[in-house]
Amino acid sequence: MKNCLFALLGLGMSLNVSAQSTLYQSGSQVLLDQNLEFFDKQLFSASSFENSRLLRHATLSGEQQKSAELHRAMSALELESPAGPGLMKAYILEHGKHPSVAMAGLYLGDHFFYKRNYKESIEAFALIQPESLSSSERADVWFKQGYSYFQLMDYNKAAPFFDQAKGLNQPISADAYYYSGFIALEQGNNTKATADLQAASKSSEYATKVPYLLTSLYYQQGSYDQAISYAEPLLASGQNLDRRETIHLFLAESYYSKKDFANASKNYDAFINAKKGTLSREEVYKAGISFFETGNYQRATDYLKVSASATDEIGQASSFYLGHAYLKLDNYPFASTSFQAASKATFNREIQEESLFNYAKTNLQRGSFQAAISTLDEYLDTYPTGKFRGEAETLLSEALINTNDYLRAIEQMDKIRSKSTRIQSAYQKVAFYQAMVYYRDQKYKPALAYLDKSQAFPVDRDLFLETHFWKGEILTADGNLPQAIRAYEAVRALNPASNHPFLIKTHYGLGYAYFNSKQYPKAEEQFRAYTQKLQSASEKQYYDDALLRLGDCQYVQKKFSESEATFYRAISEQISGIDYAYFRLAVVQNFQTKNSEALSNLDRLISGFPSSLYREDAMFQKGQIYLEELRYQEASMAFTDLISSRPNSPFVPFALEGRAVANFSLRNYEQTIADYKSIIDQHPNSQNSETALKGLQETLALQGSSAEFGDYLTRYKNSNPGAENVQSLEYEAAKSLYLDKNYAQAARAFESYLRSYPQSAQKADALYFAGDAFLQAGDTERALGYFKQLEREPASPQRVRAMQKMGVLALEKGDYAAAIPYLETAVQNARNKVEEAEAVQGLMIANFAVGKYPASITYADQLVTLEGILPETTPTALLTKAKAQKQLRQIPASEATLKSLIADFKTVQGAEGLYLLALSYQEKQDYQQSNDAIFENSGPFVDYGYWYGKMFLLLADNFLKTGEQFQAKATLESIVENSNDPEIKAEAESKLKTLNQL
Repeated sequence: MKNCLFALLGLGMSLNVSAQSTLYQSGSQVLLDQNLEFFDKQLFSASSFENSRLLRHATLSGEQQKSAELHRAMSALELESPAGPGLMKAYILEHGKHPSVAMAGLYLGDHFFYKRNYKESIEAFALIQPESLSSSERADVWFKQGYSYFQLMDYNKAAPFFDQAKGLNQPISADAYYYSGFIALEQGNNTKATADLQAASKSSEYATKVPYLLTSLYYQQGSYDQAISYAEPLLASGQNLDRRETIHLFLAESYYSKKDFANASKNYDAFINAKKGTLSREEVYKAGISFFETGNYQRATDYLKVSASATDEIGQASSFYLGHAYLKLDNYPFASTSFQAASKATFNREIQEESLFNYAKTNLQRGSFQAAISTLDEYLDTYPTGKFRGEAETLLSEALINTNDYLRAIEQMDKIRSKSTRIQSAYQKVAFYQAMVYYRDQKYKPALAYLDKSQAFPVDRDLFLETHFWKGEILTADGNLPQAIRAYEAVRALNPASNHPFLIKTHYGLGYAYFNSKQYPKAEEQFRAYTQKLQSASEKQYYDDALLRLGDCQYVQKKFSESEATFYRAISEQISGIDYAYFRLAVVQNFQTKNSEALSNLDRLISGFPSSLYREDAMFQKGQIYLEELRYQEASMAFTDLISSRPNSPFVPFALEGRAVANFSLRNYEQTIADYKSIIDQHPNSQNSETALKGLQETLALQGSSAEFGDYLTRYKNSNPGAENVQSLEYEAAKSLYLDKNYAQAARAFESYLRSYPQSAQKADALYFAGDAFLQAGDTERALGYFKQLEREPASPQRVRAMQKMGVLALEKGDYAAAIPYLETAVQNARNKVEEAEAVQGLMIANFAVGKYPASITYADQLVTLEGILPETTPTALLTKAKAQKQLRQIPASEATLKSLIADFKTVQGAEGLYLLALSYQEKQDYQQSNDAIFENSGPFVDYGYWYGKMFLLLADNFLKTGEQFQAKATLESIVENSNDPEIKAEAESKLKTLNQL
């Protein structure tokens, strides 16, 4: 526009010079010059108004008329007057051959062009006669006409104008070459595009723009070498290039097509690092493959897990290579989910087959044997002639050995008619493992049946020997001692090495089998062999217990010197049962009339082991020895200590008798009478009640009070009726029903008995039996009623047992605070390890429930020391302890306890413990350690569906928190597909739905 303006002003000046004489004479030229001055000063309104008036009123020459019309039209255009374009077009059409017309056309065309009114611009430029323009002006007009058509997307009409403009070799020609090349590129005329763009690139203005187009052109032509040789030097030069990142992408794609993966990967990363665009999924896949092929597996996973996100051919291939990349990184869990995803897609059958096999193989490597077995079985069924069949069969036999789903493994092997040595070996082991599962669950008959299955294939001699040992253990637990002995002896018959671990264990098991069969010489032989072999061992197993049983065997056979030496040995070695050793040593010494030593050892037990189960025995034995020694005063004091400190002890009636004898000898007849009366009043059914009656009669006679004896004789007869007595028959009948486990009938029978005989001497026994019968029959409330009645009765062993039952019932009802005092009483008065373990476990649970976490931890530790007394007490104790430690914010200690639980116990408690450990790591935002804990330890817990599912839901959450959406999705899909727990499956489905909406 500016160039046109200058041209027209020049034209005006020439007109002024040629017409001066006439214009000035007439005065019109003066006005015309004034109007030109208005225009020069951009006073367009004044110029338009004055030129219009001049044209209406003045007498103008021809040239003056043209100047006024032209400047009026130009002013109207500048003012955006609607009349402007019409005035200019009218001027051009009216004065077509005048020199000013060309400039007028340029002025009008530029007016529309710079306002981006390209349609009007084209019409305006068409009014110009090109031959009237200079080369520079023609090039400019042709370019603008071409550019206007270009902006209107009419490339066919634009191209000829660009071709005309570029041929004039004017400054505007560079622009024409660029746009001509662009149109040729769009229309597929690559030869012309290349020539034009190369010409345009010689201009500094297009030197930065052309490289992108030419690189694109070479790439689209498949001229990868040309694209590379052209673009690489430009990129290396460091010059500023338009769309530099996209040039990197074209290079990456070119290098990828040439399988130059090193340079491809470099350029893909350059594109991504520029952060000015995104790759298509196919390009992401190619980038991942490039890094995979160059061995940069970590970077490969960054790309491939993105391209694997959809279920299509690219997704399947991406998952396949992603699995291999994770294998290279030893990330078996991620590899597993990747291969699983690829195996589900059907786009590429070869990839599908290999992925299924690799999924099985990876699960085997990571220890997920059940998944491996299921997948290998699926592979062999789906691809009976597959290229991995031979290897799959080999892997299957290995997986069968290591699986936790032993029944399924055996079912698989039972299908194989001709079992190879490898399969026979696997069968022997898996059948043995299943037998151990049944043994753990106290299902003895199926356990024995599967040991027989294992023995059918005695490939492994050591395992064959071990099956005989476990037969002995199971038969012992089932109470079949004769067969247990035969099983243990079968171990010895196989002549294993003397230090064979299962021969050593057999000595212990066989020792007990003989001991409980009262074959004491043979029991002594086995216990001696066991203790000799383990005396100097670092892992002593049951050495302490065996040493005590050895002493007992010698004692029963009246080998008192040997028994004494054995118990001294136990004490000197500070074994765990040292309290028992002190007690039995004292008994042996008493038989040898070494009463002084016996009393010393009893005192050591009484004072040194206040919570020992044998403390009451020791206190009673001490009184007995004093009686034997005729040390009556000391005997009386010893029995008094027992009676006052342990009122619930079953020794109380006998201690009362002993004290009565001592006081009788001391002529303390009143105390003697009181003790005998206590036996008859408080313990009427005690074995020594008749002896107490005779002692009372004798003592009363000495005191001249024989008349009192009649009342106690009557009481005794009522409490101890003859066999023909109806009361006795009713009681014994009810008791027989209870012992036969006919609990419902027994409960009704005892209820009837107590109604008929409310003051019976057997009241305490009857109340306990009635309560426990109702409890066993499922009537908890009525059971509790009888136990509470017994709570109000005098101290007795039955009362203690009732207290423990009430504690357990309170636990079951969730009334933990009420349970604690009952269970504390039960612990204090426990007469055996079973009662103690039950009460301690209850206290641990109750204290945890009411928030007394330190006490819960104390009882948990105590329960661990009672390992093996009740099923799964130690894992329960460790789990509760870990939870209590967490509540106390002792996080490192809690995690250490959970690790111990997980390592040693593949039980439901261990499964929950693993979940809690992984959760603890997650709460610390240590997601990798949380994942590792699950990956490395979850295999053995697959049978515990709820906790196994919770672990993998946690795993999916970890993946989401670390940006691993592909792994999270694959994990959730696997849970939905494989979980049998409705709650777990529902939660996984919900999470998956949310994830898919992201």
